[in-house]
Amino acid sequence: MTAHDNSAGADEPSPHISFFDKWLTAWVALSIVGGIVLGKLFPGLFSALSAIEFAKVNLPVAVLIWLMIIPMLMKIDFTAMRQVGNHWRGISVTLLANWAVKPFSMVVFGWLFLGWLFRPFLPVDQIDSYIAGLILLGAAPCTAMVFVWSNLTRGDPAFTLSQVALNDAIMIVLFAPIVALLLGVSAITVPWETLFISVILFIVVPVVIAQLLRHALNGGDGSKLAAFTDAVQPMSISALLLTVVLLFAFQGGQIVAQPVIIALIAVPILMQTVFIFGFAYWLNRRVGEAHCIAGPSALIGASNFFELAVATAISLFGIHSGAALATVVGVLIEVPVMLALVGVVNRSKVWYDTGATQKA
Repeated sequence: MTAHDNSAGADEPSPHISFFDKWLTAWVALSIVGGIVLGKLFPGLFSALSAIEFAKVNLPVAVLIWLMIIPMLMKIDFTAMRQVGNHWRGISVTLLANWAVKPFSMVVFGWLFLGWLFRPFLPVDQIDSYIAGLILLGAAPCTAMVFVWSNLTRGDPAFTLSQVALNDAIMIVLFAPIVALLLGVSAITVPWETLFISVILFIVVPVVIAQLLRHALNGGDGSKLAAFTDAVQPMSISALLLTVVLLFAFQGGQIVAQPVIIALIAVPILMQTVFIFGFAYWLNRRVGEAHCIAGPSALIGASNFFELAVATAISLFGIHSGAALATVVGVLIEVPVMLALVGVVNRSKVWYDTGATQKA
């Protein structure tokens, strides 16, 4: 996903969203259609690809996930965590929303809509799997795209970078326990060893590789790092779209038979996104944090690290699973919903400033 490096020595990002990011929903929709068509035309090929596994991890998808995640993680400067105390109220709201509220509220929305209200319209044997996918989304707050949302709301770049760095460090430790807890509460069985392997493969290893590359390229004025990340960014987007093509080629038959499933899965994701944003934005205002802090603080939790969610869903439940499908639906609605929330932040600045008590 597109983001710009905000570390010391690098140019400050311009406040705009790239062409590919702006139309990500359209590219994902086209990839869905392309995947379904290709799956129908070449069922033998995609059956063979789906069978290439190691330790229950589909290798073609694993490679694509790495190509997605590593360029994005190269933009994260973990030394920025030294700045977290500068806006401790905003950081506290971020952590509260992301780790004490968001994963658990996603379970509530998942069971309310998919487990109860929409149950008659969904395949009963897949409902638990859909909810598992929502849980994975809820346990993975945004990493790279929050830089874009922060820029569009004139957010403080130093705060944005520090909260992303801290969030990612916490994710390495808490993602697996929270997912295991919530899947257990939802009576969804998941082997701990598979979850552990997923965390190692799709969080720890990419973080290490990304930081080594970052260290090697980040000398001087930072121009080498910026040039490299800009050059590999199309690879990251292409890998995301190819992953979507594979997912829908593998399970396109189910989608063609019941296209309403995607719309129904989108409802709890949408409700969760709006709820977390509203909660964090309101709480920042209550504690007197500045608007330029409140925007990125609210938007990091509203958006999802869906690359990680997709990878973990495939690893835990398989590429044909409802969990994998649910995480892809998260990708589908991400950009239009987040752009709408960016608009809310920008249009509500006067209201926000009249109510927030600015503190030193």
